[in-house]
Amino acid sequence: MDLNYFFLATSIVALAEIGDKTQLLSLMLSARYKDHHWAIIGGIFIATLLNHALAALLGSTISAWISPEVMKWILGGGFIALGLWLLIPDKLDGDEEAPPTSSSWKVFTITTSLFFIAEMGDKTQVATVALGARYDDLLAVVMGTTVGMMLANAPAVWLGKKFTKALPIKWVHGIAAVIFIAIGVATLFVKF
Repeated sequence: MDLNYFFLATSIVALAEIGDKTQLLSLMLSARYKDHHWAIIGGIFIATLLNHALAALLGSTISAWISPEVMKWILGGGFIALGLWLLIPDKLDGDEEAPPTSSSWKVFTITTSLFFIAEMGDKTQVATVALGARYDDLLAVVMGTTVGMMLANAPAVWLGKKFTKALPIKWVHGIAAVIFIAIGVATLFVKF
C-alpha cells in the first residue's frame, strides 16, 4: 500500500467532511441515540468502507475505458470542481431522521443504512471516485478515505455539537478546496 496515496486520501476526505451533511448526520444520530456511540461509529465505518470501495472501483474502471488524455481533463476539471464545491456549506436535510429505537443492533443498522445513502453523490464519495481514477493503489485510496471519514465523524459522535462549533469550518473547507484545486491543476499541467 502506497502511504503517500493513503495520507493524501485521508487528509482530503477528513478536511472535506468537516461540516458536511454526513458529519451533521453523525451529530444527529449521536444526539438521538445517546447510549449507542459504538453502534453509530461501527455503522459509519461499515457504510463508508462499502461506499468508498465501490466508488474507488468505479473510478478505476472508468479510467480503464477512457484515454489518458481525456481522463486527465476529466480528473483535472473534476478536482477543481470539487474544490469549488467545498466552498458551498452543507445543511442536513430533514429527511434523514431515524426512528427511535433502543437496541444497539438497530442503531447500527439504521446508521449504516442512513450513512451509506447520505454518502451517495456526496463530496467525499465523488472525491473517492476521482482518487480511484487518478491513483492505481485502490487499497490506499479506500483505506485513506475511510480513515479520513472516521477522523471527522467519530469525534463528532463522541463530542457532539461542541466539536463542530470549535472548528472554523470555513477555514477547513478553504484549505481542503485549495488542496483539491491544486491536485486538479497538477493533473492538468504536470507530467507524472
